[in-house]
Amino acid sequence: MSRPLNHYCTYFDSGYLAQGVALWQSLRRHDANAILWVLALDKTAERALRNFGDEALRVITLDQLLQSDPELRARQHRPREQFIFTLTPCWVRHVLTARSEIHRLVYLDSDLYFFSSAAPIWSELQKGSVLITPHWYPKWHEDAPRYGTFNVGVVGFRRDEDAQACLEWWRQRCLESTELAADGTRFGDQKYLDEWPRRFEGVVVCDHRGINVAPWNWAGFVFEISSRAPVGVEGVPLVVFHFAQFRRIAGRWFDSGQLEYGVMPRRLRSRLYGEYWSALLEAEMMIRKVWPQFAIKSRGWLAVLKPWHLGLLRWVWGEFWWRGQNNWYAGRAGLGRFSGRVISLWRRWERRHE
Repeated sequence: MSRPLNHYCTYFDSGYLAQGVALWQSLRRHDANAILWVLALDKTAERALRNFGDEALRVITLDQLLQSDPELRARQHRPREQFIFTLTPCWVRHVLTARSEIHRLVYLDSDLYFFSSAAPIWSELQKGSVLITPHWYPKWHEDAPRYGTFNVGVVGFRRDEDAQACLEWWRQRCLESTELAADGTRFGDQKYLDEWPRRFEGVVVCDHRGINVAPWNWAGFVFEISSRAPVGVEGVPLVVFHFAQFRRIAGRWFDSGQLEYGVMPRRLRSRLYGEYWSALLEAEMMIRKVWPQFAIKSRGWLAVLKPWHLGLLRWVWGEFWWRGQNNWYAGRAGLGRFSGRVISLWRRWERRHE
């Protein structure tokens, strides 16, 4: 008897094509029953993905989604970033509505990467109708009130009344506004998740610390690192890491995007980011077979050093990494891990003296 398929969905354009392909390849390694539904946001991404000829990779175009959802189509005038956030619940609903054979669906941000079996995600979702993952900010961090208690990187829905009610409420809120206000009431598609546990039945708050580990929460976890075993987090396997804001600057230099949260120690970053960068390079090679001109874009120093005072702060705290053969160096003698704490204290001081 064949095992049931595990359906996932995500979206990205050609600018995130390498990240999306790396996500897909990691998912294939760690879930043999995975089907990934991709909303291709431009024709270049669509053509590349279709040319892979992978039956487990299902591609839908943005035009197809807009044709099926007039309310979403009416929001195309929004600034691009706000429109992208509007897509998330509309895309999830579209997949569940269009494919009646899908009884459970997990949304994944395109900059995620799996390090071990995806089974814990489905085990968590099995406990209820909707799965959400906390940001798990360290105690000293104060971003939860502004950006939300929960992160949209991993969200799961079952095909039942409770999940459908929650999903439609989320969609309506995002159709109303996805402003990046960070005012305690709105932030893109994310802040709305704070309301789910009290508004809807069957909402499961993920308790597995290895799901959706990220730059904003690693500092609050204890990791187990061994050359012979997968990375562990708080006694469980690291399932999937969220490589948010990670970009190549130029050559062997990279922007970790970790200044706000603390710069990860060298041994851990070399293990996680080293594997991820190798996966991105493998994805680049795969894409070049169907799109020879493709290359992972570099941001350039001019972009990351502006404004200059913030660029200097990033340099001092070791946010910029240099990739050696097997290690990723940040310098600053490990002091970078305290950057998030310092910035948090600085903000508290500013608020008291406003």
